[in-house]
Amino acid sequence: MNIAKWKLTLAGMLAFSLVASACSGGGTDAGTEPAGGTEPAAPQETPTASESEPAEPEMERLELKWFFPAAADAVLPEGEADFIGKAIEEKFNVDLVIENAPSGPDYDNKLNLLIASGDAPDMFISSGANSQKYILDGVTADLTPYVTPAKMPNYFKWISEVELQRYSVEGKFERSPLIFPRSVYRSYYIRKDWLDNLGLSMPTNYEETMEVIRAFTFNDPDQNGKNDTYGLTAVGNGTSLSYDFPHWIQNDLVGAFMIRDNKLVDVQSDLNVQHVIQGIKDMMAEGTVDPDWFLLKGTEHVDKAAGGKAGIIVGGNKTFAFDSDPVSIQNKSKALNPNANWLPFHPFAETGTWTHNLPEAPFMFAKTTAEESPAKLERMAQIIDWMSSEEGFLLINYGIEGKHYTRSGNTITVSQAHLDALQKDVVEQGNFQLVYRFLYSNNPEPEVLGLEIIDERMTDRDRDIVATIQSYKLLPSIGTNVAPPPGFNLADFRKKMRELQVQVLFDEPDASNWPKYHEQLMTEYGGQAMLDTYTEQIKAAGVIQ
Repeated sequence: MNIAKWKLTLAGMLAFSLVASACSGGGTDAGTEPAGGTEPAAPQETPTASESEPAEPEMERLELKWFFPAAADAVLPEGEADFIGKAIEEKFNVDLVIENAPSGPDYDNKLNLLIASGDAPDMFISSGANSQKYILDGVTADLTPYVTPAKMPNYFKWISEVELQRYSVEGKFERSPLIFPRSVYRSYYIRKDWLDNLGLSMPTNYEETMEVIRAFTFNDPDQNGKNDTYGLTAVGNGTSLSYDFPHWIQNDLVGAFMIRDNKLVDVQSDLNVQHVIQGIKDMMAEGTVDPDWFLLKGTEHVDKAAGGKAGIIVGGNKTFAFDSDPVSIQNKSKALNPNANWLPFHPFAETGTWTHNLPEAPFMFAKTTAEESPAKLERMAQIIDWMSSEEGFLLINYGIEGKHYTRSGNTITVSQAHLDALQKDVVEQGNFQLVYRFLYSNNPEPEVLGLEIIDERMTDRDRDIVATIQSYKLLPSIGTNVAPPPGFNLADFRKKMRELQVQVLFDEPDASNWPKYHEQLMTEYGGQAMLDTYTEQIKAAGVIQ
């Protein structure tokens, strides 16, 4: 847990820019999160005070408490080093008190404790399922007066009003989606140098992938003479089946929700999950998957793969294995083994690797803050809109102009010299940009703002990675975020579902009881009512007949 608090004196308006980076995210109930474009507001000008026109009063200085997920290695530095926090504080006359932790159960528990103790953060981020519970429990504030095209025109360049309307829960607009990418960069990555060591070809389908997983486990792919490698690693956060196992797609379960034979499929609770659990049990019995996968949290599985313990892993962001990303799995691995070479592949590249994106996790304002200090909500809406603007986007994602990038018109150029400066100013200062990337859920797309990025650091290998992933087939999404029926607690449903799945995974000899548990979820825990309600909403969107 990292906590930082700054007390800065307002010295003037912001004259430089700021960096922040997105995290993969995972684990949200994207399809169950009912999810704004208008032109940006004209730049505000400060009029010169005159005898007939009094100067505008200075904004009241406010303290804002925020709680966000961030990578485990993200540490907020003190003082001047954090040019991102300083920029926000000076521009908006605020003092920021930021807490962050890796996403997962520990994050959820900490947030729940803060709320239960009456110390709810002014703004926080949660998963889709948990956000619904906070709304039903009366924890969150009505966003209607704040998140509007008039007040947040920059934000609405990224999120459409239709998406926002579909993001409500039980008719309440108390959560708003983080900016999400329209492109999908989720892919399997494989140690190509291990394939070469074993004389193996890149796998192209499920069966070949499973054979490579076995070879990476039993045939000493790193040639160190030790039996210390596994074919696959994943992350379960101690609570759930990982989507990173290929058995999901092998059993016609893609994404969070999908349409199969003109019917809605809740991927996580479908009858076919029986075969997914059995496949994972078989891998665990065979010893081909990292034995720690279920208890790993956040990005710990990435660290294990980078450390040479596994040869296949799933990455969700564009630069996951880039040469030009200093904290990519490629560079982390090469620091230990100069021959390491992670390349993308997908056993289902031709049939469908994922569904098109929908909005995922939301940001929320605390109801107690709205009641005690509504001015804080107004100020936070202003900050989020600025972070969504060209100025904020560049500062958060690329850094300080002239130091971390150069600009000519709408073309942003990043060179190796800029990367070196970024390494010194950000990465070596606690990699603090990862904290501020909370607004951007993976791979923010500069095209939305009419910007073109020329990254001179990108290698031919980086460009080949992008081309490979962009060649994968995507399946249609369900077309709309969906909201559960009134009174239905999605968080409780998912909790019970995961408990039953974990029970089958660890405590039962095989997965043959899953159909019985599926029926229990559908009847005793309201799963069928949930599906019926979702189906009606998807029909209303014209996706199914």
